[in-house]
Amino acid sequence: MKDVCSVRGRGAWLRILLSNDDGIKAEGLEALIRVFSSRHDVVVSAPMTQQSGMSHALTVRKSMEVSRDLSLEQQYGIEAWCVDGTPTDCVKLYLEALAAEKPDVVISGINHGANLATDILYSGTVGGAMEGFLHDISSFAVSLDVKSQLTYDDTARVFLDYVEKTLCMTEMPIFYNVNFPKAFREGNPTFVFGRQGKRDYLNAFQREERSDGRIFYSVAGEIFDTDKSEPTDIYAVEAGYVAVTPLMTDMTNYMMLEKHLEG
Repeated sequence: MKDVCSVRGRGAWLRILLSNDDGIKAEGLEALIRVFSSRHDVVVSAPMTQQSGMSHALTVRKSMEVSRDLSLEQQYGIEAWCVDGTPTDCVKLYLEALAAEKPDVVISGINHGANLATDILYSGTVGGAMEGFLHDISSFAVSLDVKSQLTYDDTARVFLDYVEKTLCMTEMPIFYNVNFPKAFREGNPTFVFGRQGKRDYLNAFQREERSDGRIFYSVAGEIFDTDKSEPTDIYAVEAGYVAVTPLMTDMTNYMMLEKHLEG
């Protein structure tokens, strides 16, 4: 990675790959483009359509259409790819097939709605960032509460400063899940680290029987938090902080592994 601290103020110094799960026309993605491209070299590789809840899904046994988004390219002077696939597809395809130069950072978002607690496991936003991290690139998933008083541009501007400062202090690739609250505590953005909480949904599946006798279920339900104690990500955003949860891709249960190895 470039030394972002030593070249600050000399124009663009980071090459940033932006993606999301809300689709290439999403407001949150365009806010990131608008704000980050004013100070850095921005490339976009994002889904053609809504891909929420896709987690780290990868398209296999099916061809994906890829095209350039000329409207974004002409408006912002950037490179923009539109992919008929998942967020993971978008990041992986760009890094392994389209990129002329490896990006310094991968950012996925700004998601329309929080990605907190157990929802991290289902999030396409997090899945896109995870793929960047798997390629040894510092990666961020960033989300904004649907009822937030903050605009996407407000969020992008605060997040830009945070990303720059964080990369100045980081040598190893990082994988952060970042959630912005409904409003900043005392009016000022404060970033706090916290662990993943636990969240479920009451009446999560809604049943529908149609006139022809076919039965359908849709996912809905009300949020039911089973762990939002301090210092969880849920606790942080409810207190008006920006929640940062460091994530990892190694799912090994080391305590159980050690137990079996000792036996």
